[in-house]
Amino acid sequence: MTFSKKLSPFYNLAVFYLVVSLVLRLVLLFHPITQSSFSFFDTLKIFSLGLVSDFFVFAVASFFLWLYLIFISDSKYLKPYGYIIFGLLVALLMYVYFGNTILNEYGGSLPEIGISFIAIKTVLFGLLLFLPKHRKTIRFWLFAFVMFLYVLLIIQNAISEYFFWNEFGVRYNFIAVDYLVYTNEVIGNIMQSYPVIPIFLGLFLVSGFITYHIVKSSKNYLENLPTFKEKTQITLVYFGLFAVSLLIIPFLSSKENDENIFTNELQANGVYKFYLAFINSELDYFKFYKTIPENEAYALLKQQLPAISGDSTLRTIKSDSTETHKNVVLITLESYSADFFKMYGNQKNITPFLDSLATKSLLFTNLYAVGNRTVRGLEAVTLCLPPTAGESVVKRKDNKDKCSTGNIFKQKGYQVKFLYGGDAFFDNMQDFYSGNGYDIVDKKSFKPNEITFDNVWGVCDEDMAKKAIQTMNDEAKTGKPFFNHWMTVSNHRPFTYPNNRIDIPGDAKSRDGGVKYTDFALKQFFEMAKKQSWYNNTVFVIIADHCASSAGKTELPLDKYRIPAMIFSPKDIQAKQYNQLMSQIDVMPTLFGLLHFNYQSKFYGQDVLQADYKPRAFVATYQNLGLIKDNVLTILSPKQQVKQLQLNLIPDAKLAPHFQLYYDEKPLDKPRKDLIDQTVSYYQTASDILKKKKYQK
Repeated sequence: MTFSKKLSPFYNLAVFYLVVSLVLRLVLLFHPITQSSFSFFDTLKIFSLGLVSDFFVFAVASFFLWLYLIFISDSKYLKPYGYIIFGLLVALLMYVYFGNTILNEYGGSLPEIGISFIAIKTVLFGLLLFLPKHRKTIRFWLFAFVMFLYVLLIIQNAISEYFFWNEFGVRYNFIAVDYLVYTNEVIGNIMQSYPVIPIFLGLFLVSGFITYHIVKSSKNYLENLPTFKEKTQITLVYFGLFAVSLLIIPFLSSKENDENIFTNELQANGVYKFYLAFINSELDYFKFYKTIPENEAYALLKQQLPAISGDSTLRTIKSDSTETHKNVVLITLESYSADFFKMYGNQKNITPFLDSLATKSLLFTNLYAVGNRTVRGLEAVTLCLPPTAGESVVKRKDNKDKCSTGNIFKQKGYQVKFLYGGDAFFDNMQDFYSGNGYDIVDKKSFKPNEITFDNVWGVCDEDMAKKAIQTMNDEAKTGKPFFNHWMTVSNHRPFTYPNNRIDIPGDAKSRDGGVKYTDFALKQFFEMAKKQSWYNNTVFVIIADHCASSAGKTELPLDKYRIPAMIFSPKDIQAKQYNQLMSQIDVMPTLFGLLHFNYQSKFYGQDVLQADYKPRAFVATYQNLGLIKDNVLTILSPKQQVKQLQLNLIPDAKLAPHFQLYYDEKPLDKPRKDLIDQTVSYYQTASDILKKKKYQK
């Protein structure tokens, strides 16, 4: 047998992987969410560099295949070595099963996984040792199983990438890494959102069919096992390719630098993108982003926040009127885009209650979410801080005892609670809010008879509304004012909710249904609230956590960050529209202004109703940090990169001026250094203050 045939398991799988990757790129290229056109050069770049990247990624990913194949031999079963190895495996199994190992220290499912792996390895080695007549048959089926696993993972990864693209319009990013942490919620979400049984049945049948042909073409490896010399040659070839891959993969990734984000995403390899997202979950601003001298950064910040001094945002907020200690209910709406509302042009009538409430409220018409994840929205309304690079503060280890809206209310004698229909463990909300002085009311607080409907994300918004009313009634009896922050859950895939509530069935799994059901649940909440003694003495703040989708042709498509926000009070706050540009971090400081609070603030967020407010908004992903000001979007990116885009409104004659959503984002002809420096000032000082623990309460 020629040496090349000894490599048949590798190149047969490699060819299959490259074919699957090619098909996946074609599918994603023509996917409706890929809202872009591509030149011939773009297309050539996508498929040529993408193919090369895929090949080298497979070379790295086939490490376990090499490890498995290289240890297939008959010599290790000879006496006495076979018995010694088997005895060591049994001893290791006993130690892991009965002893207190490092796996037990980590906890979770790790001990069971470790025990299962070693047990399987021990049993298989025993079979091959004690049943020499059946060794070839057992080895063949083990070989077939390993090849099946590779085929299955290749196909499943392609399907996963498709669904991820279908949801976000990008390859794997930090969100995919996040999802691995919360396996229960994510698997439950998938089970309830998609026809899982037919998909997986088809997946297994196709994988089995392909595995049959790959095994048939590769079994010569087993029929004539390589000698020690040949295995050494295979290892040298593989390690050489592995080393080259470690150099070439990052190099090719650096060539994903087209202005069209879809070109970069299609060129990229999803597996490597996942790896990058995993290792870059937290980004050191000062290592990756453009900086200016520290004193200059704080001097520029002082121009935006005149009352601060030194390298701190601490300042005293004083009102010229008497403080009003009204109850406050903050409702953050899960995945609620501005374009769901009739006033922003939606004709489906999916937010009838909120459309009506908006006409009776102080409505912020030109407000942008800081990010595209729930934890970013919660961070914005709780800490009133720009979104810093990497993970949200909510999910960081150093997330406690911060200057927060809850702490301001506590200083004023309020009862402070966070209400969530799911398990507050998700997204680290319980750790964050309990560590910042909030009491938690979540699904664990519900009695069985209080739950009429739930899905993987938690109880339906109606059930949470009833629980909220009950909680507020109990708080009202104490005679102390309350601040309750309620995070809704029902407008989230799989979009299931009780039937016979709205005109879209609860089992239709429709995004419009999820939006409309949450609107319906809020209507029920307000109808119940009106009957309570505390209603007329309460201010309601309603704001989305982020938009329903973040996919677009640019890094930060502004229409994917525009969210609804309003402040409603039955008696005191005048119904009007505030049309200036503002950020999600400004809502609570503005509320404090309406309540005439005197307090010590470290917030970057401002009371937008004050005369010295300078309109601007922050928008970001976990890597790209943006500032909107003067119709220019300035974006800071890793590797000290800066991009500026001119924002030209795309007018819609059907909409009022203040409800226009769409902008054409074109590179700025001449850089605005003043805006670059201001953007750097905001994000650099915010990162500096968090790093030096100066944002503590």
